Amino acid sequence: MSAFRPLIAPSILSADFSKLGHEVRAIDEAGADYIHIDVMDGHFVPNLTIGPAVVKALRPHTSKIFDVHLMISPVDLFLKDFADAGADIITVHPEAGPHLHRTLQTIKSLGKKAGVSLNPATPLSAIAHVMDMVDLILIMTVNPGFGGQSFIPLLDKISEARRMIAATGRQIDLEIDGGVTPVTAKDALAAGANVLVAGTAAFKGGETQYADNIRAIRGGE
Repeated sequence: MSAFRPLIAPSILSADFSKLGHEVRAIDEAGADYIHIDVMDGHFVPNLTIGPAVVKALRPHTSKIFDVHLMISPVDLFLKDFADAGADIITVHPEAGPHLHRTLQTIKSLGKKAGVSLNPATPLSAIAHVMDMVDLILIMTVNPGFGGQSFIPLLDKISEARRMIAATGRQIDLEIDGGVTPVTAKDALAAGANVLVAGTAAFKGGETQYADNIRAIRGGE
């Protein structure tokens, strides 16, 4: 049996917003590896979520990595705010600013890991010339904006991203976000992913179920 252990990044978009701090502590204790924080502006994507003040308020509740996915445009104006709020990884979309290379430079200059997220129709060629800068590649397997959507089986895209990562010789996370369930997780992992974002599948059933949910997504370990 393989010793490979995928990382699980529960998305707090599916948590109970009336008690977010408690939810973050509960999902941490249940076995989350990263805490995935979806930031949406109602402009770049059709939903409105949270800002840096909420990220800052959540930071004392866990020592786990804050994996902050910025679905906002223009994104550059807010990088420092989220870095200061406690983000560990800041992920942006190529379409969210005019100069992706400069955006990634800024994230690195703030002392944070830099990620790039690719929407279903955004080709891998969008990151071909910044592979030396990225610490995480996020493949969206739904169109961003809402939780609870069905998985788009972009397995060839995931596999190609894994090959691109291998060619660099660098440690780069390959993260999948959208429609992740215990069933789709197996396919994504087989294609080369090593980090799984799960919202509905992680938080369903209330906090007594969180540990079982995470185990199931990870493959039943």
